[in-house]
Amino acid sequence: MQISRRALLGAGTGAVAAAWFWPSGGGSAPPHYKVTLSDAQWRAKLPPQAYEVLRHEATERPFTSPLLNEHRKGVFTCAGCALPLFASSTKFESGTGWPSFWAPLAHAVLQSDDNSLGMDRTKVNCRRCGGHLGHVFDDGPKPTGLRYCMNGVALNFTPTKA
Repeated sequence: MQISRRALLGAGTGAVAAAWFWPSGGGSAPPHYKVTLSDAQWRAKLPPQAYEVLRHEATERPFTSPLLNEHRKGVFTCAGCALPLFASSTKFESGTGWPSFWAPLAHAVLQSDDNSLGMDRTKVNCRRCGGHLGHVFDDGPKPTGLRYCMNGVALNFTPTKA
């Protein structure tokens, strides 16, 4: 069986295109989320700014979130699906203008590379609904050295009942 150069080049181009559109490689499908709504349903469910952040990866203005000054004991949950994401015991004052945490709850978030805006960052999404939460950086405090810099509009807070 002979393969022409044209067929070989066409196959190579197809492989490059597949790698471009499926960056996770290996033939894996995009993530399937437990909570899946249409764009219209998300728009109806969420306040406008939360919708833009969670569903379209926008960023809220720094120092505008009421959760920035939330210091009670409790849990920060996803504003899209109410999945518990961060314990208040991991919140710290980063001075960046966004609620920051040094660790998420176990199995709460997904992380992936984000090369937008000419920067190499790691974006953080809710494991259950895929909502964009923010980014994680390696300039946080001990014990992890990480700073989960989250958009406050992507979160809700539930205080611990006394």
